[in-house]
Amino acid sequence: MSIPRILVLVLIPVLAAAQGVGYDDTPQLPGQQWKVHDKARPNPPVVKPGPFSALPRPKDAIVLFDGTDLSKWTGRGGKASWKIENGYMEVNKTGEIATRDKFGDFQLHLEWASPVEVKGNSQGRGNSGVFLAGRYEVQILDSYNNKSYADGQAAAMYGQFPPLANACRGPGEWQTYDIAFRGPRFGDDGKLQTPARVTVVHNGVVVHNGRAYLGGTTHRAVAMYGKHGPGPIKLQDHGNPVRFRNIWIREL
Repeated sequence: MSIPRILVLVLIPVLAAAQGVGYDDTPQLPGQQWKVHDKARPNPPVVKPGPFSALPRPKDAIVLFDGTDLSKWTGRGGKASWKIENGYMEVNKTGEIATRDKFGDFQLHLEWASPVEVKGNSQGRGNSGVFLAGRYEVQILDSYNNKSYADGQAAAMYGQFPPLANACRGPGEWQTYDIAFRGPRFGDDGKLQTPARVTVVHNGVVVHNGRAYLGGTTHRAVAMYGKHGPGPIKLQDHGNPVRFRNIWIREL
């Protein structure tokens, strides 16, 4: 029996919507029912954050970016070349940048904003990231009314754990990350003794609470550990003009 044309037109959008955003051919995450970037994994609930409020900078904090220069950062060819304007720096497709200094356990504050003009969708919209010790990513993404895979949302431990809530502000609005990080410990034999752990507060909302990383951040693969010491803070150039300002750190 042929299906009436009107029924086909109705079914196609429904099936497309049910497919979700993400992958179904990636490996299983250890200790979880989900695969890496699993398109079937539920997105975190949306929580509307309160008015913008930044933590006052403690007197013992190390200022990594004060809005005027990138002297504490390095990048392609040994130089950080992101644009600086009106007290912020902006990704400009010159490559990722990293602090010249390395850090082990720390408290980190940074403010970021996705582009005012919305272009693209899912992972192609306002994408960047902050890498702790140079390898453990907290995702930066315009997740405001933007569907993507759960472990790639703003504030996700990318490819490992979604945030407990989506506390994203709208495009162009300034957002805060306050991060407490404890690096992994390794034995003399190089074997992992305790994993890296992180607490992340996004716009005043706790989205990770002492959660352990599965390993260094990867894409479409299960994260693994390799012995390392302190590392830099890295900011990702994913091709989108994401802005950053007021970045400071306290060693713990």
